[in-house]
This record gives sequence, C-alpha cells and structure tokens, in this order.
Amino acid sequence: MSSTNKLVVGLALGSGAARGWAHIGVIRALEEMGIDINVVTGTSIGSLVGGAYAAGKLDELEKWVRGMDRWAVFNLLDFGFNTGGMLGGEKVFNHARERFGATDIQRLHRRYAAVATDLYTGKEIWLKKGDLFSVARASCAMPGLLAPKSFDGRWLVDGALVNPVPVSLARALEADFVIAVHLNSQVHVDDKTPAADQSPQSGRDKSAKEAKEASDQKFDDDDQNAFQSFLARSGNFMSDVRKKFSREPKSPSMLGVMAGSIDIMQERITKARMAGDPPDILLQPKLGDIGLLEFDHGSDAIDIGYETTIRLKDLILDELRIMKKRRNGGPRRD
Repeated sequence: MSSTNKLVVGLALGSGAARGWAHIGVIRALEEMGIDINVVTGTSIGSLVGGAYAAGKLDELEKWVRGMDRWAVFNLLDFGFNTGGMLGGEKVFNHARERFGATDIQRLHRRYAAVATDLYTGKEIWLKKGDLFSVARASCAMPGLLAPKSFDGRWLVDGALVNPVPVSLARALEADFVIAVHLNSQVHVDDKTPAADQSPQSGRDKSAKEAKEASDQKFDDDDQNAFQSFLARSGNFMSDVRKKFSREPKSPSMLGVMAGSIDIMQERITKARMAGDPPDILLQPKLGDIGLLEFDHGSDAIDIGYETTIRLKDLILDELRIMKKRRNGGPRRD
C-alpha cells in the first residue's frame, strides 16, 4: 500500500479494440459516484482512453467518439501491407495528437502507464514516459492488423499479448484499490447459434450485400463522378473488411480466424493473470455484439460501459468504504 493515509485508487483499462470506447462510460459512472481515480493503467485501446482521461481530455475524446461514422473511421485508416500489418496506424494517432494536443506522460494530471509487448523477446514492457500518443500507438499494435511500433530501441506490439487487463501495473504504481475493466469476457458466448455455424468473431454489421446495395443507392444519381465512385468502392471495401470480423453462419475468413484467436488468447491470459493478482472490483461490460472494427458504434459502447458500472454502484462504494476502514485500523467488515 501507499505510504500516505490517502487511499490510492487505480483504474486498469483492458484491451478490446472498438469495444474499448466502453471505458469512457465506465469512467463517467465512476466520476458520477464521486470516486477520485489517482492511477490509470491501460492495455491497447485502454491505453488510449486511459491516457486521454489522465490528460484531462476525456470530454474531447467522448465528443470525437460519439461523432464517428463509418466514413470518419475509414478516413483515419492508412492501409499498407508492407508495414507489418494491414494498417500503418500512424494516421489515427497523429490525428489524435493534433486534435487533443501533444502530451508528455510525466506531465499528466494522474499517474499513468501503458503495457506493450516486445516483439522479439516477448517481454512485457511498461511504458511510463514519453509522448502519450506514441505510447498508446505501441500498446495498440494488434498483430496482423496494426503495424508494430518502434519505441525506445524496441519493436513493440499489442500489450494484450501478455497483460490484457493491467492490474499488476496499477499495483506497481502504488494503487491500493484497483478497479479493472475487462472487455472481452462475452465475445464467444452464443448459446442459440449451433457451434458449427459460429465463426470466431462476433459483430452486428450489415452483410456485404446490404452495404453494397446501400452504397449503390447512395451514389446512383451521380455514379459518373469519379470522387463519389471512389468513396462508394471504399465503403464496400471497408464493409468487406469489417464483415470479416463479424459472426456469420459460414466458414471463418483469415481475418476472422486471426481476430478470434486473439480474443481467445486474451481471455485465457486475463483469467490466468487475475487468478494471481485479482482486482478489488472487476467490471465486465457485455460487448459481445460489437466487433473489433466497429469503431463507429462508440455511443453504444460508451452507454453499455456506463450502465454496467452504475449497476454495481453499491458494491463499488461498499468495497471502497471497507478498504478505507482497514487502512484506518477498523473492522474488516461492517
């Protein structure tokens, strides 16, 4: 525990790509409860949301996320298969830096750190200094999808490979009471669909056929316009990519297998890590209907995160009271 009398509360935000916008809702609910978060740690998308919160930029991030549509997401993607991933990844993080301002971790309002993985040694790397968005970029480098990030002499990839929900890092930053957010607990739950008809990744996007029909209709009046035709083709391509991360009753695609495998791995690693170092509170928003690339469903994810946390309000506040009594030498239970 920390050396001061004040109870240090930590927030460990887990990985989950587009599901990670739920972290915003979780933080909003904790703020509404009057809980003062002193330490923030994040893995993958959790590092981005957690960093924005630690920098005092959560309002701006939420506004940006709720305003995202399919085209806004597509415009932030920099495709490049020669970079070590489908996406280069620099465009979106450079945009975030320009939008929210360059920030050094050591100047943040709260103690903050992120988790990444050394591509060549497999070691868990704790990133505690440097440019916030460069750190988040490294932590978010999902293998196969987002290119690795060169950082401080290492090639780094997604921290979810070694520590999907960074409770241990929050403890290392002297958090006495840790609230953890696990986003992938429900991804593979589907009791109604026969197992043979389930592909590894869940989602709720329109089928490629429906997306193509909508796009064709949108541009039907002006399909001679080269720019609009390009957007139409781009929209169809993006829909196809996103569909590969969606659950459909057919043989899984290469990207679907990759995404599903990563989800399974993260779930197993999370259970193993938490068995040895459990959080004081574990929040698990039900986000199985949001696919990895559905970043335009941010409002839904935020609302789910908020509602999940509010439902556990009494438990969270009660556990905090108990912990404070223990620190002050009071009884272990009321």
